Amino acid sequence: MKRLLNVIILAGFGLLMAERPAHAYLDAGTGSMILQVLLGGVAGAVVIFRLYWRRFLALFSSRRADDDSLDTSQT
Repeated sequence: MKRLLNVIILAGFGLLMAERPAHAYLDAGTGSMILQVLLGGVAGAVVIFRLYWRRFLALFSSRRADDDSLDTSQT
């Protein structure tokens, strides 16, 4: 098992050392597009987290979720 791990690490290191230049051009707007994708992913993760946070807390709560909705409607 240890020998297999050593072979995999050595092969990965060899692939990293054998890279060639890509001679590719990155447009001026590419950085902005990458930033937008990253920020959109973070915003999406925050929205999903906020949507499911109450359900997660309801698993550990002693009160039912229906009791919360009834309490807020009675004023």
